[in-house]
Amino acid sequence: MIDRRRILLAALSVALPGAAQAADVVRPARRPLTMLVGGAEGSETARVARVFASFLGPRLGLPQPGGVEVDVRCMPGESGRTMLTALGNAIPGGASIGWVVMPTLAARMVDHADPSLIERIQLVGQVEREPIAFVSPASDPANSVQDIIQRAGDDADAVPLGTPSAGSPAHLAALRLQELGKTRLNIVTFPSAAAVRQAVLAGNVSAAALGLSAVIGDVRDGSLTAIGIAAKRRFGLLPDAPILDEAGIPLAAFIRRGIAVPAGTPGDLVATLADALRAVAEDGAFSEQAEANGYYAAWADGPAWRAQIETEQAALAKLWETDPWLSSSGG
Repeated sequence: MIDRRRILLAALSVALPGAAQAADVVRPARRPLTMLVGGAEGSETARVARVFASFLGPRLGLPQPGGVEVDVRCMPGESGRTMLTALGNAIPGGASIGWVVMPTLAARMVDHADPSLIERIQLVGQVEREPIAFVSPASDPANSVQDIIQRAGDDADAVPLGTPSAGSPAHLAALRLQELGKTRLNIVTFPSAAAVRQAVLAGNVSAAALGLSAVIGDVRDGSLTAIGIAAKRRFGLLPDAPILDEAGIPLAAFIRRGIAVPAGTPGDLVATLADALRAVAEDGAFSEQAEANGYYAAWADGPAWRAQIETEQAALAKLWETDPWLSSSGG
């Protein structure tokens, strides 16, 4: 009888050629691997995903040369939920992977009461993380994040704080800051990170919360001032920027990104993909480019990443009870 598992791996190797070697079969011609991304074309989410895809493709299929083309397919909608749903519905045959962002996944599970989002996919591994930065116009900067909290206590409208859309990673960080400060901040949401950046550069808001990659160039060239990084320790990207934990605000907020596949994807294929992801995360050239763009290469395997997501989901569920973010925007 023909080994059914070997036949299946042979078919899957069209997308991820490394699986073909495990099955000891002739490898078919390579087809592109589709990476689903939950952001609009041209968005920061899509830009960062394309950088990673450019490193992942050459790693797939080694030691044979040539790699695999990774076709980035943007699927905006419902703040990432559209893509997550599509990934969960995809055939678990190795042709599609998803660019998963945290805390976006956990937030959509909470604000749409849809815990099945994580059950219908399999997390393969986290590959990078990026801190949330609080910035202000260099021409008229806010003194500090503590100053924003203090002034909000006197006048809730005193300091408009811009963020991307409600439920985005930076918006959730602003809500957590509000909770820690025991006050009501004037959080003004914008349609995208790019729109927030333009607003703070123009001085239309006094400060903004954004992923560091969206503003690191502006901080480096002096157009914006970093008034706080939501982290517990200093790091090399902006070594002189204030760290919120050092200033007495215990807020650590990161965007974590990685890859998932549809639930039911064969284990051999998942292992092959995990090996490629880890190799990229540990690649010095990728780390260098990531840090130039405002984030870090950071590997965590699927089980470890899922445990972190479940912890964050529980924290967001508590936040939702007191401040449901889909109705919390001031703008």
